[in-house]
Amino acid sequence: MNENIFRILAGLILFTGMGISFYFRLKADKESGEKISRKADGTVMMNIIRIGGLLLWLSPFVYLINPQWMAWSKLGLPEWARWLGVGIGIISALCIYWLFKSIGSGITPTSATRKEHKLVSHGIYRYIRHPLYTFGSSMFVSFGMMADAWFIAALGSLTFIIMAIRTPKEEANLIEKFGDEYREYMKRTGRFLPKLF
Repeated sequence: MNENIFRILAGLILFTGMGISFYFRLKADKESGEKISRKADGTVMMNIIRIGGLLLWLSPFVYLINPQWMAWSKLGLPEWARWLGVGIGIISALCIYWLFKSIGSGITPTSATRKEHKLVSHGIYRYIRHPLYTFGSSMFVSFGMMADAWFIAALGSLTFIIMAIRTPKEEANLIEKFGDEYREYMKRTGRFLPKLF
């Protein structure tokens, strides 16, 4: 299969996810009239997120500009696995739209909440408390599969791990803000995947 087909599809999926995220984040800032401080997560965590985020965002662009620059991380995936990556990427982009549509102006760049934020428990948040971490990471893992680049897939997985480490702090903030309402919400939803039972 021609590498350019996977490059085009990977680029379309990535830019769709980015566009959805930027649109809803700008809309949330405008509607709330509030800019959230990035200091809410602490200096060490924010530095890890910034450095990791830079690597995470640069590596797909390096592949899109010239796949040969990422040849050192080639896995040699079979074509069906790369197409599976396309499918996972499309599902991730659709779920990213669903989560941003569900949370609306409550989205923030840190674990802090907005002053007027209401607990969102509809849409995808009816099933999962932190879908952005799940579907944002899965989008980068799928990009790594499409690009046949272990480095990009590994960064997507590492991002999920870092966000999972940050999650207890975020949930403590939500318990502080919403109290028993959030505790009850935690009982009926999964943290990163829907609860089966």
